[in-house]
Amino acid sequence: MHKLGKYDGSERMSDLVGDNYPMLLVMSRFGIVLGFGDKTIAEVCADSGVDVRVFLAIVNLLLDEEDPVEVDVSLDAGAIVDYLQRSHAYFLDFRLPAIRRALIEAIDCGQSDLSFVILRFFDQYVAEVRRHMNYEDQTVFPYICSLVNGHPDGYNIDIFRRQHDHVEERLTELKNILIKYYPARSSNELNGVLFDIFTCADELASHNRIEDCLLVPLVSRLEQERGEKR
Repeated sequence: MHKLGKYDGSERMSDLVGDNYPMLLVMSRFGIVLGFGDKTIAEVCADSGVDVRVFLAIVNLLLDEEDPVEVDVSLDAGAIVDYLQRSHAYFLDFRLPAIRRALIEAIDCGQSDLSFVILRFFDQYVAEVRRHMNYEDQTVFPYICSLVNGHPDGYNIDIFRRQHDHVEERLTELKNILIKYYPARSSNELNGVLFDIFTCADELASHNRIEDCLLVPLVSRLEQERGEKR
């Protein structure tokens, strides 16, 4: 059962996770490990060296997707960048490779033209996600860190905002191919990988929501403040 209203630092971390198990992924990207007993969110974050305000901003943003977003402009943009970089490593080094392995087992890869097309489509999609995230890691995030440190280069967050594509959307095509056209040998295997693809698309959408609704407005405000000081 989901809690009504936003979480704050005085509530127990175990209650947050028990009521909203996807928050396990948020915890892992902050480097928070299990075994925290009945400690509060603020206590667990302090023990892990995590900015509790940033942690709660991300948690509450993801849990209240229908509510208007009010960005606290005093949040640490560098901590948000660190979280997003850890998310990139999760998708590229763990989540997507695991789905690929499961997909190969489910579609009897190499035994039909359709199997080959499906795997090639997935590999092309992963390459697209990698390009998307590498651009952020190599261009956008270094700019934000330089902005936080008072030494911005010629980049502007509006460039990112205008060209920011939602990489989870193309997974819909792959889901439709598997659902409508692939004659599975075992419904368990194919349904399992389809479930993983659905949940991965949701995770990517949440990732993009953090960038669009939290990071971009915060950085825009920082740019405005730096411009006013010049």
